[in-house]
Amino acid sequence: MFHFDLINVKIKIETLENEMGLENFWNDQARSQEVAKTLKGYKDKVEDFEGLIESYDDLTTMIELAFEELDESLIDDIKSMKTDFVNEYEAMRIRTLLSGKYDTHNAIMSIHSGAGGTESYDWVAMLYRMYSRWADKHKYELEVLDYLDGDGAGIKSITFQISGDNVYGYLKAEKGVHRLVRISPFDSSGRRHTTFASCDVIPEIDEDVDLDIQDDELRIDTYRASGAGGQHVNKTDSAIRITHLPTKIVVQCQNERSQHKNKSKAMNMLKAKLIELKQVEQKFEMEDIRGELKEIAWGSQIRSYVMHPYNMVKDHRTNEETGNVSAVMDGDIDRFINGYLIWLMSMNQ
Repeated sequence: MFHFDLINVKIKIETLENEMGLENFWNDQARSQEVAKTLKGYKDKVEDFEGLIESYDDLTTMIELAFEELDESLIDDIKSMKTDFVNEYEAMRIRTLLSGKYDTHNAIMSIHSGAGGTESYDWVAMLYRMYSRWADKHKYELEVLDYLDGDGAGIKSITFQISGDNVYGYLKAEKGVHRLVRISPFDSSGRRHTTFASCDVIPEIDEDVDLDIQDDELRIDTYRASGAGGQHVNKTDSAIRITHLPTKIVVQCQNERSQHKNKSKAMNMLKAKLIELKQVEQKFEMEDIRGELKEIAWGSQIRSYVMHPYNMVKDHRTNEETGNVSAVMDGDIDRFINGYLIWLMSMNQ
């Protein structure tokens, strides 16, 4: 079950629409954009809920008709409608769990190889493909921001943005260390290898977010883009790397031709990481816990992908698992994301 307060949401819609009707509303661009985005989110929720009610009514009407007419030919249609309704219900139930401040934002994900050389570079490439396929399935847009080839094969590290409704709310489930166990195609002896890659996920932060970052806290380096393809690659020093000296946080972007645009994107990524770090510190203070922030920031091993001696993908936080490794690597990760959101809600209760 899930709780959806339709009356309260409609009141919020009316309040926001009244605010948008004020004479000077559009003079404050930042506020007007925030209100418009919030209003759209509420309207989408109402539309989804009303669509779910309509599907339920259609299903019950079809069942009643089958009983009245004693028409067994309607059974297949009823089963199909039931499946569609259950899927709609489950999708909406999961969306109600997205209540975090930045859950509706786009997500920026970075995947870094662990120890293991070529094997770990290949694992990063496999994970990037998995998230690309997931984005395609949901009709999200994906844009590579930074890219470093592996030595000889695969990808050493990659940063990309996935844009769409609630992307960060879903992909925050993927933050942590991912473990692969398989017979390595790069080992001529056919031995089994275990390798790791770390995934970092942050929300895309609006440029107008106000954080006290002093110029003398930053070291800004320029370098030549090294990504795959692109006419400007290795021709201009347009790529930007920013190091926040107090925290040692490093962000970089090489996607745009313009050095200015790359710097702007990198600064937004830095702001998101600093906000995240502040939230972690506040959590420690509230719980009176002290620990290694760097270790917590990356998270512990969250999921294992085993391809030998058996097939299994298992999330170690929720115990969600499947034997269909191929489907997972093709982007079928919603069961793990949904399981994480349910688990997270239970942990916060």
